Amino acid sequence: MTTWVTASELDRVDHHRRSVEWVAGLWRAEDARLLKLTSGGKFTTNAEGTRLRMTKPFVEFDSQRHRLIGLLDGVPIFAVEALTEGPVHDLREVGGQLPEAELDIAAAATAVAAWHRMEPLCPRCGGPSAVINGGFARHCDACGEDHFPRTDPAVIMAVVDADDRLLLGGHAHWGQRVSVLAGFVEAGESAEQAIHREVAEEVDVTLSELRYFGSQPWPFPRSLMLGYFARATSTEINVDTDELSHADWYTREELSAALEAGDLGLPGPSSIASRLISTWREGRDPFAV
Repeated sequence: MTTWVTASELDRVDHHRRSVEWVAGLWRAEDARLLKLTSGGKFTTNAEGTRLRMTKPFVEFDSQRHRLIGLLDGVPIFAVEALTEGPVHDLREVGGQLPEAELDIAAAATAVAAWHRMEPLCPRCGGPSAVINGGFARHCDACGEDHFPRTDPAVIMAVVDADDRLLLGGHAHWGQRVSVLAGFVEAGESAEQAIHREVAEEVDVTLSELRYFGSQPWPFPRSLMLGYFARATSTEINVDTDELSHADWYTREELSAALEAGDLGLPGPSSIASRLISTWREGRDPFAV
């Protein structure tokens, strides 16, 4: 999956979507397209999983079910949770091979669908809420509050030491797979503070320099991954077994040999974890200005 460095081609038309009539007009447009999702967050694709499979809307517009994802080159794109036919995939499976614009559509559709599924009631008073803004908000008639999809920030960090070794860890249920460390940003905490805390908690390693790498929406169900490189000032590892089952330092040669032997596996190409690891394996200096 791409780390976003440019503006999205998807226009979310925020100022217009408040009008139900305007959104309904887009639904009826000749070129409108509809992406179907399962209740488990998978979406329809072609057989190879390299393109989204979107159809023309053919039923009456339902403001409570049909979500306006945005306009792509002027074409209205909607999403709906419905019975699907044909291949379905999620972002973990095909995010690394979808065109960037379709990746944006799939990520937004998955995140919004999950939010509606998880929070149909008003979080303020507990009353029922209705979908507004083309699917990107809900309104509670009981207390009058509008609510919007929540995004939970998380940090993911590639930690390297003075010898340019990379710190990788894994969970018992991952099998042979290892990855860089990650964790959620807690209330009242900056992303940088979260990095220091998470690395200290998980492996008892201290850090100095941090360098921002990029971000990635990860709608499982509603995270935003903030990627960093971090320089370690200590190398002794004490694993918190509530967080990880094991962790170790790897040179590029050691990691390549373990991968070739089948002793280790890495995150799939759809994740920012893969991008962080690839950047280090290619020998690029992530701390260079």
